[in-house]
Amino acid sequence: MSEHTVRAYDEELGELRSLINSMGAVVLEQVDAAGDALQQPDSDLAEQAIQKDLTVDSLFREIEEKAIRMIAKRQPVAGDLRAIMASVKIAADLERIGDLAKNTAKRSVAMADRNTRLAGVVIPIGALARDAVRSVLDAFRHSDSAAALAVWTCDEELDELYNAVFRELLTYMLENPRMIGTCTHLLFASKNMERIGDHATNIAENICYLVDGKAPSGPRPKKDTTASQPEAII
Repeated sequence: MSEHTVRAYDEELGELRSLINSMGAVVLEQVDAAGDALQQPDSDLAEQAIQKDLTVDSLFREIEEKAIRMIAKRQPVAGDLRAIMASVKIAADLERIGDLAKNTAKRSVAMADRNTRLAGVVIPIGALARDAVRSVLDAFRHSDSAAALAVWTCDEELDELYNAVFRELLTYMLENPRMIGTCTHLLFASKNMERIGDHATNIAENICYLVDGKAPSGPRPKKDTTASQPEAII
């Protein structure tokens, strides 16, 4: 390829990364708003998370279309093809994180009779999920595979925390049948947060693949013992 073509190609790859960074910033705002809405009866916060999903979906479509055009036009190989494919996979996980944040926000709206102390049970898992998303986005921004690997290994901590939340809310439902509705919403919300962590882990794997040419070796650390719970919460 000529120098002009190479420069144009590099610019297109840069634009693709910029779109993912923009998408990640909106998704992080969604996760933050959804987490805060669980802790306090604020419908405005929940609505922010819900409405931002439209922007996330639009950015995801733009990334997909740009990647398809680049593959058709440039016919990339080796590292360039890896960069494009990894970018699409990262965008797909970000889109799913946005969906989970939106659904968590809807759960918070449905909890009109929320018990503030009870809602506090999910605060730690929400904070950990937010930290995972924030850290993995920083890792992508700086092409830092070591930082991505740190996110990958923290998934086990999220699983353990979800197991603890599951047991605590289940016990509370058995002891206080009148709170079954609120506890059910909180269970689904906490599962969403655990799934957000899983998608952050997926992104971490793709960053390692993008930067180092290979994903982390060995099985992903997992400690979710509530296998009967649904994987995706709608």
